[in-house]
Amino acid sequence: MATMPVTNGVAAQRDEADRLPKVPIHSQRQMRIICIGAGASGLAFAYKLQRSFDDFSLSIYEKNPDISGTWYENRYPGCACDVAAHNYTYSFEPKPDWSSVYAGSEEIYGYFKDFTNKYGLSKYIKTRHEVVGARWDSQTDSWHVQVKDLASGSVSEDTCHILVNAGGILNNWKWPAIKNLDLFKGPKLHSAAWDPSIDLDGKTVGLIGNGSSGIQLLPEILPRVKSMTNFIRTATWVAPPLRGIEQHKYTEEELKDFANKPGHLLEHRKKYQTSTSGVFNLFIKGSETQKLVRATMEKHMKDQLQDPDLESKLIPNWSVGCRRLTPGIKYLESVKKEKVNLVISSVTEFTPTGCKCENGNEYAFDVLVCATGFDVSFRPRFPLLGRDGKNLQDIWKDDSKGYMGVGAPDMPNYFVMLGPNCPIGNGPIMAAIEAQADYILKWCDRWQTENIRSFTPKWEAVEDFVSHSDRYMQSTVWTENCSSWYKGNSVTGRVSALWPGSTLHYLETLAQPRADDYDVVYKGNRFNWLGNGFSQTETDLTSDWAYYIRESDDSEYLSKKKQRQILTKSGSKSGSEFKVI
Repeated sequence: MATMPVTNGVAAQRDEADRLPKVPIHSQRQMRIICIGAGASGLAFAYKLQRSFDDFSLSIYEKNPDISGTWYENRYPGCACDVAAHNYTYSFEPKPDWSSVYAGSEEIYGYFKDFTNKYGLSKYIKTRHEVVGARWDSQTDSWHVQVKDLASGSVSEDTCHILVNAGGILNNWKWPAIKNLDLFKGPKLHSAAWDPSIDLDGKTVGLIGNGSSGIQLLPEILPRVKSMTNFIRTATWVAPPLRGIEQHKYTEEELKDFANKPGHLLEHRKKYQTSTSGVFNLFIKGSETQKLVRATMEKHMKDQLQDPDLESKLIPNWSVGCRRLTPGIKYLESVKKEKVNLVISSVTEFTPTGCKCENGNEYAFDVLVCATGFDVSFRPRFPLLGRDGKNLQDIWKDDSKGYMGVGAPDMPNYFVMLGPNCPIGNGPIMAAIEAQADYILKWCDRWQTENIRSFTPKWEAVEDFVSHSDRYMQSTVWTENCSSWYKGNSVTGRVSALWPGSTLHYLETLAQPRADDYDVVYKGNRFNWLGNGFSQTETDLTSDWAYYIRESDDSEYLSKKKQRQILTKSGSKSGSEFKVI
């Protein structure tokens, strides 16, 4: 009798596959994980891994001297999160004593530091250790990761079964790519690498940028300086806070209620979160929300500026939300002051005493302040060699085509948190981070209990996802002609930073991993995980072996619709709180 050909590369492992395993179904393997970065994403992942798993080891490599990522690095005057503080927490870890509606960077750093200490996560973290390379080894089904000790300069190698890149988006700051930066003789500051020892008192200052950092910086340092010239390339919408989420310091009575009044803080957080989720329709071209918000913001800016010349310079002609919205507390009032000179022109080159601009003018100043942002490319900052030696730096050189904000083609057992086309600007970001951590850990569970060697997003799945995303983006304001880091700091590029839908849409998308979008390779026979025929329950003499016998059907509903209705307590709200904001 002719034998059937063995495919999918399992022939060499047939002898192993034919041996009957001696352990019960779903027996756990020891799992080794390396995580890059100890910011909000890395800490969430570590906490959730520790809470749900055993038989694992974890190392988190953090390049900074301490945890908290962008909130450790960004300490410029006025630095704060543009999301209300009670929204900028993990869903399960509220902070009753936030000092104000919008918290500063040091207070946010303190939140993550306290979280790390409370749950004992420091034991996994090695600070001042930077990942400088990684290579997938198909023979051992593991990642070989090169790690540089920034204290000694030495480089060592670590290995893992699963590699999680939680390095984030907004933490790789850069000087502006402008000619002759080194010619300028005065002090130079960057918002993401602030040097508090540089004296601004009584100085003339040149500030480049009107993004989030520039809008926060200008009113904060203005009282100290003699004069300021703010160089901006384009207008931008300066947003008032959402109605009901205006900035103010919490009173002693409010703080007592948050801490002691049962349910009060939870209700407060849910109200803020609902307001944030409710703005997504703003990003749809021509929506009633867009029309209403645009009219409201235009009126707000005109009321604040009360100067036709400034209005023409600062109010954009593109839709609200094409660029990231930034609440501009005191910015509009500040640019009207006599000692502020607003220049709507790109800086073309620096001189020893200042800079030249496209408008043909030259400007002098004592101190240069660059609020020019970050390298927002999703390309890894180190060589990342995956299947067949393919480097993700090359794959994502021109266009970051990823899988649903968490995966990358040709990169086995690799995840990126807040990767391409994630909901970084679609709504509540912390909820998205938690959803990504949960998604990754579902794959970790499969690896640990199903005898999997590797899992890799299929190219066809990536291309289909990107195609769908690109089609969806045409209905949004993000594709309008504004320069935005959502499009790689371009005007007309592909929207690679945002999810094609709302954050709540993203949570439902990631709830169940789609294994058919992955190339899954098993170790030997794919059913070896069935084990020796005994269940895990039968190995636990303390468990209920008749757990499925009950007095009524209280089992989980099996349709997505029913599951969603139960999870979200459908029918518990009147619907009035979801009016257009």
